This record gives sequence, C-alpha cells and structure tokens, in this order.
Amino acid sequence: MSPTKRAKAPAAEGVLFIVSAPSGAGKTSLVNALLEHEQNMVVCVSHTTREMRPNEQNGVNYHFVDTSTFERMLSENAFFEHAEVFGNFYGTAKSAVQQDLAAGRNVVLEIDWQGAAQIRRVFPQAVSIFILPPSLATLRGRLHSRGQDEPPVIEARLAQARGDISHCKEFDYVVVNDEFDAALQEMRAIARATPGCRAQPSAVVQSLLDELLTAD
Repeated sequence: MSPTKRAKAPAAEGVLFIVSAPSGAGKTSLVNALLEHEQNMVVCVSHTTREMRPNEQNGVNYHFVDTSTFERMLSENAFFEHAEVFGNFYGTAKSAVQQDLAAGRNVVLEIDWQGAAQIRRVFPQAVSIFILPPSLATLRGRLHSRGQDEPPVIEARLAQARGDISHCKEFDYVVVNDEFDAALQEMRAIARATPGCRAQPSAVVQSLLDELLTAD
C-alpha cells in the first residue's frame, strides 16, 4: 500500500508594516538595513509621478510613471493608497502587496502619514512605525547633506516635517533615529514582535515630540 500523500499546509500570511517619517529622518536607510537582516521581508515599490533622481533606478526606488498613467491606475482602483506630496503623486499598488502577503512574506510600505491612514482603514492589522529625527537641527543638516534639493525646497520640507510629526501618535511604534545602529535594532525588534501590539511613546519620546512641535 502506497503511503497517503498529505496536502501541503498553506503558508501563513505575511505581516504588512507601514513605515513613515518626515523627509530626511533616515527612513529609507533604516528600511534598507532592515531588509538586509530580515530575510522574509520585502519592500513594496511605490508608484510616483516625480522625476527620477540621478542615484535612483526605475523599479527599485520607485516605479516612475507619468501623470496620465497614474490617473489611469487611480481610475482602475489599482492603489491601496495614494497622496499628493510637493506637487507629485505617490501610490501603493494593491496587486504586489497582496501577492507577497499571500506567499507568507512580510511587506514594508514606505509611505507618508496620509497614505498610512488610508492603509489602516482598509488593512487595520498592519503594523505602523514612525521614524523621528533627534532634533529639527539634525533634520535640517541631513537634508542639506543629501545635496538633492535647493535651499527653498529644504525649508519647505522642514515646514512640512512639523505637520508630519504631529501625526506620529497615530502609529503603533515611534523610533528615534539618532544613533543609526540603535534605531535599526529597535526596528528589528518591532519586526519580530507579536502583531497587534502597540507601544505608547516613552517619556523621552514625548519630551522630544514637545520640542519638535514647538521649536522655532
């Protein structure tokens, strides 16, 4: 008698992680380092209408599309979320996220607080993380050191940053990116925590928030 073949158990669905931050807080660097350490984690590449920067690659950093293509995808309900930031459109395609999660992979979305709010409405089990800079002065220095924007754009980003930071309490976790390695270890701990947990901001983080939101 031949042995009975057992059906292969379906893979457990992956966890969706949302990572948001003001521009220059180091979100992308932290996510890239996190992906190097967490083998079962992938990043979902968003679509955008902004121009590709010299150090970027289409399909790696973003899917760069024109406005008409983005609007067509929007009319087809192809996005989980979308937003307009500094005159450019950004969106997260549903198909790629659903495919990775169904295969048991954990998926990271790098999106702003507006997109994060949209995702939480349709995917409340997502785990959300907000990255804070240690100070506005540090944030200004990082934006200047990138060499990607003219001074007026940097000042606009700093003004926008305060509005972004005011939404950080809507997230499950807040990570301060002061010492990169320490922030990365905190991100790794969150990635391995039980889904559904929520950590309230510590007294140190609350003090930093008060400073960031009231600084001149």
